[in-house]
Amino acid sequence: MNKPFSQACENNKQPILNILTTVFSSTKHVLEIGSGTGQHAVFFGQQLPDLTWQTSDLPINHQGINLWLDEAALANVQRPIVIDLNKPWPMPNNNLPVDGLYTANTLHIISWPLVVNFFQGIEQNLAPKASVCIYGPFNYQGKFTSESNANFDLWLKDRDINSGIRDIEAILLLATSAGLTLVDDHAMPANNRLLVFSKA
Repeated sequence: MNKPFSQACENNKQPILNILTTVFSSTKHVLEIGSGTGQHAVFFGQQLPDLTWQTSDLPINHQGINLWLDEAALANVQRPIVIDLNKPWPMPNNNLPVDGLYTANTLHIISWPLVVNFFQGIEQNLAPKASVCIYGPFNYQGKFTSESNANFDLWLKDRDINSGIRDIEAILLLATSAGLTLVDDHAMPANNRLLVFSKA
């Protein structure tokens, strides 16, 4: 099997890193929800060596993530654990409190009930004052921010009617209910955003 590759990950990793460097400056242990190919974990692990970066995904993606981890051989990037948003989160077995969370391009892929579960998992599992970074496209005031996002939403719903670009207002309500406060909403390339929250 060849390593999986996402061009989008390659394109956005540096702009995301520019923000994570500040947001996670005093963070020790980041849990990544939906590590996908594993590209972000390896890049951020290389660039942020003081962080322990815990990968996670459904089992179907673990082989690809491990291929990236095998090649990079980074001591601070951990093998993927299974996190299924339908179930309670199994937290890493290294006795480190999870004081950071990162996820990219997940909330528009999963169903809305799983988005709700995602925020409940944050409330239940993250340490106080943890930083949370969520990357992806969002709608504002019920409207797409670009024609490309509108077309992307049609493509998403064509493959899975339960997916789609989420309204930022609905996301902020869930975040608030999980004890999160919005710190920053960064405009990113390709009509994406990087939301930064702090947990009470």
